[in-house]
Amino acid sequence: MAAPPDSGPQSKEPESPNPDPEPYEEIEEDEENEEDEDFEHEEGEEPKTMTPEARIRKDRANMEALFKRLSTERVPVRVHDVIIKGNTKTKDSLIESKVEAVFRDATSFQQLLRAASVANTRLQELDIFDSVNITLDAGPPELPGTANIVIEVTEAKNPLTGDFGIYSKPEARSWSLEGSLKLKNLFGHGDLWDGSVAYGWGQTSEVSTGVSIPRFKGISTPLSARISLLSQDWLKFSSYKEQALGLSLGLLSTGNHDLSYNLSWRTLTDPSQMSSHTVRRQLGHSLVSALKYGFKIDRRDSPMRPTRGYAFVSTTQIGGLFPDLRSLRFIRQELDLRYAIPLGFYRAALNFGISGGVVFPWGNGALSAPSYLPERFFMGGNSSPVCSLRGPTSVLGFKARGLGPAEPRRLVRDNSNDGSSSDSGIDHIGGDLAVTAFADLSFDLPLRVFRDAGIHGHIFACTGSLNKLTENAYKGFSLQKFRDSFRSSAGFGVIIPTKLFRMEVNYCYILKQQEHDQGKTGVQFSFSSPL
Repeated sequence: MAAPPDSGPQSKEPESPNPDPEPYEEIEEDEENEEDEDFEHEEGEEPKTMTPEARIRKDRANMEALFKRLSTERVPVRVHDVIIKGNTKTKDSLIESKVEAVFRDATSFQQLLRAASVANTRLQELDIFDSVNITLDAGPPELPGTANIVIEVTEAKNPLTGDFGIYSKPEARSWSLEGSLKLKNLFGHGDLWDGSVAYGWGQTSEVSTGVSIPRFKGISTPLSARISLLSQDWLKFSSYKEQALGLSLGLLSTGNHDLSYNLSWRTLTDPSQMSSHTVRRQLGHSLVSALKYGFKIDRRDSPMRPTRGYAFVSTTQIGGLFPDLRSLRFIRQELDLRYAIPLGFYRAALNFGISGGVVFPWGNGALSAPSYLPERFFMGGNSSPVCSLRGPTSVLGFKARGLGPAEPRRLVRDNSNDGSSSDSGIDHIGGDLAVTAFADLSFDLPLRVFRDAGIHGHIFACTGSLNKLTENAYKGFSLQKFRDSFRSSAGFGVIIPTKLFRMEVNYCYILKQQEHDQGKTGVQFSFSSPL
């Protein structure tokens, strides 16, 4: 941000250590017209007698006096006009909507500087400009104590961009490849059109397209819409495949609040014909119509390696708002809390976190009915609990969906003459009440080459509990049963950040597990997005 010498109001002459000071405005006027020889003659003989070095010293002294005044005194000023330059396609109304409220509340030069910084950040977040420059200029001479805001933007030369990345998700078995294309600012409203494809090895694939508009005409809140086709293979873990054709509408996204409506047609199938009783009862088609509200505060200094600050996320989802008998009725609530404490040596920090969630049907006889299988909580996988704010899912040391309630699959008849049966394994069916917690101590490694690359170590401990409440299971639930349901693990590892992904190499030791849990002591690898 450039702040030229005539950017602030001059309510009085600044104090200068120079014994022969001139008003700041006159100095600037001399500089702007120094190429006009006639003008110098009109100013008198003093400019002729001053050497170039003396003039430079004089200008520097006046400038230092001005900056000293601006930094130590409250200089009243108000915004006279906002001037926008450089936008050939982007509507002026979009830029004005992002900066108007910020500059309207500024009543001093210091506040104006802070407002300019906030406005610059907001315009950059639109992701449609290559650069944004904000200059504070003096207002009209007949209006002392005013300033003009000059916003000069450079629109993106190439509106079409693409991204490619490797990601890890809590529900994923390992990792996935994701690619997307974005078309920016097609109609000048800051609109972003995108299409994306995601493929996870043997498990998840998704094709989606959408549009987001930060401001459209008189509607002040951002709007977004997205259509997606999702396919997930849970045969190895829970004996079913899921396909979902969905529409998502973003209704509100301001500050810490986010409100959206989701409508999807889901189909659960079991090609293996071996699913457990709980899974078989939910096979077929279902309509999910849900309103989702999220509240998020993240005051950590980094989402990937936090060393101080806290974060809180609350997500509430209410399903069954569509007037159709096949529309599933449920309420799902998730909470996440993170806190990081710096220790003051080797950039060490202690991170604590706790997550909780509950899901249950609503309506007549709700608690005697089963909750919808894809909306239940599942635990396990190698996703870092420090980085993720996605509810109670991650417990290191356990395989994906490898923790919690389970049921045996159908028995498979052998083709041998004795007609005996063989065990076909188990299905993890998830739970209605989930709680996880962790503690993580991160620290720099002693070698400088590791510190420069961002490679660091950590020691961790995790625990989690998953229980069933629906189908009248809550009647047999007790504090003792809840306490006994916790599984736990501990370990240490090395974290390697790269441009494509964040990799963790951890040694996990299982402290406690139950009969059907799939936990394993040993070395594990995990990958997550560096963003």
